[in-house]
Amino acid sequence: MSRHRTRTRTRLPVTLALPALLAVAFLLLPLIGILVRTQWSELGTHLSSPGVVEALQLSLVVSLWALGLSLLLGVPLAWLLARVEFKGKALVRSLVLLPMVLPPTVGGVALLLGFGRRGLLGPWLEDTFGITLPFHTSGAVLAATFVAMPFLVISLEGALGGLRQSYEETAASLGAPPVRVFFTVTLPMVAPGLIAGAALTWARALGEFGATITFAGNLPGTTQTLPLQVYLLLQDQPEAATSVSLLLLAIAMGVLIALRGRWTGTPVDRRAVGAPPAAEDPAAHHPATATAPAPALPAAPATTGTGTGHALPDGGHWPLHATVTGFNQLTLDAEPGTTIAVVGENGAGKTTLLRALLGLTPRAHAELRLGDTDVTALPPHKRQVAWVPQDGALFPHLTAEANTAYGLRARRVPRAEARHEARAWLDRLGVGHLAHRKPAQLSGGQAQRVALARALAARPRLLLLDEPLAALDQTTRARVRHTLRAHLAGFGGVCLIVTHDPVEAVSLADRVLVLADGRTLQDAPPSEVTRHPRSPWVARMLGRNAWPGTASADGLALAGGGRLVVAEALPEGAEALAIIAPEAVSVHRRRPDGSPRNVWPGAVREITAVGSRLRVLVASAETPDLVAEITPEAAAELGIVDGAEVWTSVKATEVTLVRL
Repeated sequence: MSRHRTRTRTRLPVTLALPALLAVAFLLLPLIGILVRTQWSELGTHLSSPGVVEALQLSLVVSLWALGLSLLLGVPLAWLLARVEFKGKALVRSLVLLPMVLPPTVGGVALLLGFGRRGLLGPWLEDTFGITLPFHTSGAVLAATFVAMPFLVISLEGALGGLRQSYEETAASLGAPPVRVFFTVTLPMVAPGLIAGAALTWARALGEFGATITFAGNLPGTTQTLPLQVYLLLQDQPEAATSVSLLLLAIAMGVLIALRGRWTGTPVDRRAVGAPPAAEDPAAHHPATATAPAPALPAAPATTGTGTGHALPDGGHWPLHATVTGFNQLTLDAEPGTTIAVVGENGAGKTTLLRALLGLTPRAHAELRLGDTDVTALPPHKRQVAWVPQDGALFPHLTAEANTAYGLRARRVPRAEARHEARAWLDRLGVGHLAHRKPAQLSGGQAQRVALARALAARPRLLLLDEPLAALDQTTRARVRHTLRAHLAGFGGVCLIVTHDPVEAVSLADRVLVLADGRTLQDAPPSEVTRHPRSPWVARMLGRNAWPGTASADGLALAGGGRLVVAEALPEGAEALAIIAPEAVSVHRRRPDGSPRNVWPGAVREITAVGSRLRVLVASAETPDLVAEITPEAAAELGIVDGAEVWTSVKATEVTLVRL
């Protein structure tokens, strides 16, 4: 896919062009005035005068202190505004924005009344600590911080708000405590927003005038910063004032040029530019991996963690017992090596179940035991429950090898050992040759393999996969599914896979857990769920027709109206689900003669190709929609097209009843 978006050329509307040009001229003319009026021959003399040099040095000191204070106070404030819901949040955000719209002199008056010698806090500061802020350099720092800090808070809040929390939650599931998550995941990923905010904060503090002169005064060497020096020079030496103004203009423009396209968005990996993602098939680089079956996962070598207060897994086996309450209400038991596919409609509670096991959601609470250890009261980073979200959540600033080693490093495994083990896991999953590439340089299938390697390398006791193959195309999905199945065979814990794909559920899982409204509707081997699905949604997911109804003396009274004749007898009044395989449905252009007990007229509403056969959706006024599967030759012979009037028939012996 091209990295560049195709832009449609829009014809320039004259009615908008004229005022737009006037706006540009209005903004540009004062700047041109400075450039034209600057005495270039005297520029060096003006800028090197003692007063200007002293004011510049003081401005740098004040602006850097203001930046440091803004970082100290503004970063936590931005975090709270972006991540925490609390009463009065809108008011706090308004207070942050207020200095940006408040006249600077009014801000100075407010500071004077708050921190001055006769202000609310000033007398206490002077009597208790001997601190007097007005007419002192510290007062200039306070004034600059007051007007500049909002730029940092707003920029960082936007960056934090745009950061998907799945990155941080995944890092926690790999064993990283909150502080480590912040410094190794959150901070590097929001660095562009932080740097942009810091640069704007510094530039604004450097150019502050109104609040400073009102609150801190204009004392040479103490509070007389460069903007105040310009104000004084205008009275006696306007040419020198122009030269100093040019200096401030150059600094401001330099900051804006540095920010343009570089710090206002996600940083670009320069090594990735021009290098397309690697081919999906690892056999392109390593032909042996295309034919050799993937070996089962060997037991992880024993390593004792020194940083988390507990030993890492030692290649043992960990049965699962979980009692989940809240939105989800179920009990789950599984032996080591069991893979459970979790299926259900949207909103059934699948992802909520995984997040409850991780300890990441207030919607549900899990009393969780892994092996002999009760981890219910432990935070996510100490549970040894690894999570692979749907998008993989590979850390974009780390290579595939560093991503895979992340969980080991979080548990204080030495760097060399962690990198060696990470490389071994990548090799097992066929992506070792991509170890030094970043996620942006990986294809979808390769990224999913790296995400799985990262989770397994962390030595978890429970592995949670949330639709790990959903974003892949069919060919890549089949290849990654084969690899995943081979490597889960030797896993010593329990694996839960949320999926909407019946092939994944049948081919990867030992059990299928069907959820509805957060509760267990069915928990059985895939073969049992395939033969006797207890949910219309699951039956349709498996490609079968599913009609709920109530048993009667002569068949099944359908919930949507109509009647179905069945060969199997159920007690009258029993609720049941009728399962009809698409291949058991016959399609005719005229009413059929012979033995079928169930015959209905209808119209073709949709035709789709599934492999070498066609699936025909027939809508009828007498029954729910019915899907039939026929060959293309039969469709051509019958003249099956959208809208065609047809008859469908189903033998009573072809209907399977599942009692609900």
